[in-house]
Amino acid sequence: MSLAQRIAARGSEFLLFALTPPRLTVSTERAQEIADVTQKRLAPLRVDGLVLYDIDDESDRNPDERPFPFLPTMDPATFRAQHLNDWHAPVVVYRAVSKYQESGLQAWLESQDADQALTVFVGASSRHKQSATSLVRAQELWAQTRPDVQLGGVAIPERHTRRGEEHLRLIAKQQAGCSFFVTQVVYDVNAAKDLVSDYRYECAARGLEPVPIVFTFSVCGSVKTLEFLRWLGVDVPRWLQNDLRHAEDTLQMSYEQSLAAASELIRYCRRMEVPFGINVESVSIRLAEIEASVKLAQQLDRELRR
Repeated sequence: MSLAQRIAARGSEFLLFALTPPRLTVSTERAQEIADVTQKRLAPLRVDGLVLYDIDDESDRNPDERPFPFLPTMDPATFRAQHLNDWHAPVVVYRAVSKYQESGLQAWLESQDADQALTVFVGASSRHKQSATSLVRAQELWAQTRPDVQLGGVAIPERHTRRGEEHLRLIAKQQAGCSFFVTQVVYDVNAAKDLVSDYRYECAARGLEPVPIVFTFSVCGSVKTLEFLRWLGVDVPRWLQNDLRHAEDTLQMSYEQSLAAASELIRYCRRMEVPFGINVESVSIRLAEIEASVKLAQQLDRELRR
């Protein structure tokens, strides 16, 4: 079955790899070079799908100085359509819906092949941000236009730690049409396990069948990358921050911790009978961190029963 079919069937244990499209300022030729190198790098991996992020300025959410400057990137749908012609596996295209007019979102949905394209809708980074389309309205457009395209939502374990209600958000999104969820980068395994547990038992109480939760993992090769993760809202436990700051090889330490965290979550989801997937990304554009992310995906591929 394709990734879309597996998700629709509440399938489990699939592997995704996530990319950020090139900067908006790069030439067409350079964008194609990046796409070609990326496809060559991922060719040995047995990934079930590719994830393309839709980057938006989140300075309204966090007033602190951004460790890396915000640089607009290509629309992921455009990058896929124009530069990933040799990629034949399904693609999960993120849509930061606040950036797009309703007509544009609707036209994009209408043009998609439901077996090869999935999407994740992301709302505005804060309630104060002006939105061209709200998340609720985008979900309505999806339901009216292409409900056969598998729709995903964002899951944030850290928010569950702070507020204790993220599992209720997931259920509300599920009832609005979401058939899977993707987390931000996981470094706090306990927060992710708390979310899985509460979601599993709340589904049981309501007579609902859990949908797959895709857990995202990434390596962190420098203190600056660590600071950027924290700026994004990723909770990195103090003990892990200390380990990474004082390690002789920060990248290797991060790789080992990410592998251990992913393996623990895999075992826990199996025991809880919650369908899940694994998504690996590189937060940084440094070659060493990208290669370590590919290595992480290769290792996790061996742990999944697909």
